Amino acid sequence: MKAGWYEKNGEARDVLVVGDMETPKPAAGEVLVRLKASGVNPSDVKSRRGRPLIAPRIIPHSDGAGIVEAVGDGVDAGRIGERVWTWNGQWKRPFGTAAEYIALPSAQAVRLPGSIDFDAGACMGIPGLTALHAVKLHGDVSGKTLLVTGAAAAVGHYAVQMAKAAGARVIGTASPARRDHALSAGCDAVIDYRSENVAARVKELTGGKGADGIIDMDFSSTAALLPGGVLAQHGKFVCYGSNVAGDVSVAFPALLWGSLSLQFFVVYELTAQERAARLRELGEMLEAGILKHTIGATYGLDEIVAAHEAVEAGKVTGNVVLRTG
Repeated sequence: MKAGWYEKNGEARDVLVVGDMETPKPAAGEVLVRLKASGVNPSDVKSRRGRPLIAPRIIPHSDGAGIVEAVGDGVDAGRIGERVWTWNGQWKRPFGTAAEYIALPSAQAVRLPGSIDFDAGACMGIPGLTALHAVKLHGDVSGKTLLVTGAAAAVGHYAVQMAKAAGARVIGTASPARRDHALSAGCDAVIDYRSENVAARVKELTGGKGADGIIDMDFSSTAALLPGGVLAQHGKFVCYGSNVAGDVSVAFPALLWGSLSLQFFVVYELTAQERAARLRELGEMLEAGILKHTIGATYGLDEIVAAHEAVEAGKVTGNVVLRTG
């Protein structure tokens, strides 16, 4: 099979290569998926740049979509021919979805409704599940106001849609160039985080109360908004990322006197119970066709370097996808 891989950390054009490898065979409990699309996420490029290699060769990317071509012992042969999307393809495993095939545990290949194309399916593992879990951690959001940072980014765009579907009022942050994209997801208001005082604008939009909850992509910048009253009393701050890998200062008085809650998670490490619930709920949303999918750029497998560089540049509105087959 054709695949993209790297054998050391570094810049995309210095370490990524495309070539031929042996097609994997599904072990017991596994399925072999002929991949049609591979999602490229910020965590994939961060891993390539600096995460220690767990094997001599790494095929990157955790998200993908395709068709089950073979099954291992113990897996229902009726799955052959099934359209699926994958999650955690390259998490704690060396071979991910930047290839024509992937063999992985059967549970990590989830049925993809016929109405959803493979490009969109390749965006469910990290963007879709992260967005849904972030919303669900707020509990019942009907009638509440949520602030979604990066509302035009891949996760944020899904989070806005999911929060709105659950009855929330959503305030998003986005650059002027991406304002319309955030509004298209359903934001009730969009704040230009580059030129406006975000905390002050949130308080203005909520009658001085602050948001009931935050879904945040960058703790390193959003934590600084807490002393300004961006969160209402007893509000909850749910975060799935930070642009600073090291320590981030948080104002203890704002947390204490606001009785605020902080919760962090990484989508790769959901508990089995959380994962099962999110997969079921996301499947229902896909079946119902209530989500808008935005593929900002597509590349061929031979163009994996350009795809990684596009994600790193941060100029693509929507998801970046490799067409693998």
